[in-house]
Amino acid sequence: MSGTFVGMPAFPKAAHEAVGNTTLRANLRHATHTIRDKRAKAVAELDDWALLREAGKQIKDHTLRHLDTYLVQLEETVTAAGGTVHWATDADEANRIVTHLVKETGESEVVKVKSMATQEIGLNEALEETGIAAYETDLAELIVQLGHDRPSHILVPAIHRNRGEIRDIFTKEMGEWGRPAPEGLTDTPAELAEAARLHLREKFLRAKVGISGANFMVAETGTLVVVESEGNGRMCLTLPETLISVVGIEKIIPTWRDLEVFLQTLPRSSTAERMNPYTSMWTGTTDTDGPRAFHLVLIDNGRTDTLADEVGRQALRCIRCSACLNVCPVYERAGGHAYGSVYPGPIGAILSPQLRGTASEIDASLPYASSLCGACYEVCPVAIDIPEVLVHLREKVADQGGPGHRLERAAIKAAGWILDHPGALAAGERVASRTRKLHPKKLPGPGAGQWTNSRDLPQMPAEPFRDWWKKNRT
Repeated sequence: MSGTFVGMPAFPKAAHEAVGNTTLRANLRHATHTIRDKRAKAVAELDDWALLREAGKQIKDHTLRHLDTYLVQLEETVTAAGGTVHWATDADEANRIVTHLVKETGESEVVKVKSMATQEIGLNEALEETGIAAYETDLAELIVQLGHDRPSHILVPAIHRNRGEIRDIFTKEMGEWGRPAPEGLTDTPAELAEAARLHLREKFLRAKVGISGANFMVAETGTLVVVESEGNGRMCLTLPETLISVVGIEKIIPTWRDLEVFLQTLPRSSTAERMNPYTSMWTGTTDTDGPRAFHLVLIDNGRTDTLADEVGRQALRCIRCSACLNVCPVYERAGGHAYGSVYPGPIGAILSPQLRGTASEIDASLPYASSLCGACYEVCPVAIDIPEVLVHLREKVADQGGPGHRLERAAIKAAGWILDHPGALAAGERVASRTRKLHPKKLPGPGAGQWTNSRDLPQMPAEPFRDWWKKNRT
């Protein structure tokens, strides 16, 4: 997986800075509460929601167990339908493949459907380095791109922006990227949407190359599926002469019938809709409709390593609905940027450290970016036990050492020795009781000190329990 966002510190420091931003917290609170309330109502409409959730889990687990078989089948069916399949082991290879494919067309600009896989590998930056302009066409992604910003949510990348901020971005930046914003633009949703529509339309009509991801790939037929709410995806998938889809290998499902389950659970869990307004499906190429050339770039980029972990692999079930973000108390306060990855929130806390490893400071901190309340597991439409994976990854981080973990290991070792020697334990208890008036109410240091900032240390009793027991019960 490509590196963290440039300059991002470990999660505790980044989150500490974020919670001080009152505007950010207000934006996040309003948006996440609204989305999760609507989702709860949409899910409640289905009496068989629990069965659909279990079906999605079983389909994904079965596919992951036989991933090699289904990937080969997908390559065969896509090729038979007129497409070309490319394999990329990491971000660099994927970027080289896509850049080469675009250059072969002779074009210097592309339009993009919202795709977390392309963000993961840093495709826009790689294309820019070779003189190719990549234009985001999803409204939220457009806001992020024009604002020289980073996504902070899986479903709503610009969730940290309010309408006034969006208007200012459009007014200042649109003219540098293409058609400028209308004069006197206000912050009403209708005017903002119309400004984006006019700005993007010239790009849709001019672009010869489209780049997308995919929500699902059907091995049985070689069909790719993109679900979206604005119609920009449909424009990018049908108007250009060349379509390049960059997709993680875990997005595959075995059969067309399996798609039925996810087309019920994904929209309800993400946008709280019964069905996505636009569900686009394509299988290879045809002579009379859609792009003349179709390329599928399948990326590993750490997924095979994740698959090898029997506990951690369940993160690969994720269908990118973002339900876990909207119920997470940590995400609601810290926002998505604090996670230092294109995958924020609870799912990012277990996915990023597995795709990138835990060598960096921020990736080692992500498994601790949770209260383990379990709300994320309750809403996940494919039943990913995120708290279980978080604890599992914490064990891995602790095993690799580090200053804090070495101190903790030394403390546990010392405690073990004392508990194995009752005489030493009793002597220590007596010393602690006799010196109790000298004990501080707060602990020093950045670690323990944070715990006692909002609470006093428990007061030491006047005598140890062992001594009290001897006096009163023997």
